[in-house]
Amino acid sequence: MLAQAAEAMRLSARGYTRILRVARTIADLAGAEKVGRIYIAEALSYRRQPPRN
Repeated sequence: MLAQAAEAMRLSARGYTRILRVARTIADLAGAEKVGRIYIAEALSYRRQPPRN
């Protein structure tokens, strides 16, 4: 899921890593042991979208 989103959103390696870190934090706050798709989806939702012209 994250690889597809990285390609679609044109994430750099730094952006990819940041999404993983945010997803890990969300999972930690939820008390989950593993980072699931739901946490990655939530982390991606917090990503700023470029302005549309």
